Amino acid sequence: MCYSLLDALNLIRLLKKIPPGIWRGELLLDRTPVVKYGDDRDIVKKDDIESTVPFNFEVVYDNDSTFHIVMHNGTERINVPDVQFKTDPYTNKDTVIIDFPIYDTQIRAIYEDGIMEGDWIVNYRDDYRIPFKAVHGKGHRFNGVKREHSDMAVNGSWETVFTEEDGNTFKALGSFYQKGDSLTGTFQTETGDFRYLEGMVIEGKMYLSVFDGSHAYLFIAKMLSDSTLTGTFRAGSKYKATWEAKRTDKNSLADAYSMTKTTGKPLSFTFPNQDGQPVSITDQKFDDKYKIIQIMGTWCPNCMDETVFLQDYFKNHPADDIAVISIGVERYKDTLKSLSMLKKFKDRMHIDHDVLLGGYTGDRASVVKALEIDGIKSFPTLLFADRNNKIVKIHTGFNGPATPVYEDFKKEFTTILEQLRKD
Repeated sequence: MCYSLLDALNLIRLLKKIPPGIWRGELLLDRTPVVKYGDDRDIVKKDDIESTVPFNFEVVYDNDSTFHIVMHNGTERINVPDVQFKTDPYTNKDTVIIDFPIYDTQIRAIYEDGIMEGDWIVNYRDDYRIPFKAVHGKGHRFNGVKREHSDMAVNGSWETVFTEEDGNTFKALGSFYQKGDSLTGTFQTETGDFRYLEGMVIEGKMYLSVFDGSHAYLFIAKMLSDSTLTGTFRAGSKYKATWEAKRTDKNSLADAYSMTKTTGKPLSFTFPNQDGQPVSITDQKFDDKYKIIQIMGTWCPNCMDETVFLQDYFKNHPADDIAVISIGVERYKDTLKSLSMLKKFKDRMHIDHDVLLGGYTGDRASVVKALEIDGIKSFPTLLFADRNNKIVKIHTGFNGPATPVYEDFKKEFTTILEQLRKD
């Protein structure tokens, strides 16, 4: 049997393997991207803790030659099965490719001696990549001196205002859980939460980060003499905001059931499913059923959290009289590409209800009109409709399992369905 040079190199690579166990990864927000893989110049410079999104992951072997990644963010563990380790034919370098297909992003990195270096690439944005590096065997998240007792105590709830670079502001509620210098938590907003944040208190400042294949967030703050917090928020390499927070025992965010209004007209939409086939709410299969219509995007982690909730709920509470329909508003103008993303989402999430394409995020007018609402304030948004396709309640945004209000939402959801069935 004849083997090519590439086959031989791959056999050598399999013998070397990527070491299993914990890794510490970083996204370098202010670093010029590495354009050419295999460039021998030194790209590892001194860490800048205030412009780096750190995260942790595990390499777990499924057998002698294949492995998957497990992302760590607070208490959340995300299995990432789409991982390749191969010799790049152009650079002749051992290359790791970690795909997040639902979010249409990818990490591509050179591997050598317990170190990965490369980029996190966001495919749906033009030429958007952030330099990435990871080191094996490092279990910490932020570099710094960790003490048993911190002088900065931030445990609890914080009324927060974020100010973006253009002057726009939005409110949030920070929920932080501190043990010594270790810190976890999240921010709830009126449109959704920032999911599982993890970090620590270092030398009088708090640091929190998350990376899940879609979000790449970094929060930093210090405490002022009046016990308020002031800090910065980075989302990827482009977005920056400042934030101020004060302790609170109240939730001043707008009611999620009051933010989006219906026109009062019955729903009568028709959209293509993931296979391009038209599906209408007036189709016979939906006759005499109550409807839950989820406005979502495959690119949206909060939408994924809500989808998991819906699947789990109806698995535990089967209901023949209720139909669930997800309507994706996607980031691609190309219809075929958007349908492909919806199909991946449906397959990966093991969804058995209809998933339809509503349109493009940059042009929401048609889907807004078809859904008889006054706008899309947030992804996701849930519409509850009666047997006659008339919307009776709308829930805007989704504060999921990382937040303290998630259990309340689950109870509210059951109450809404009970009331829907009575009317």
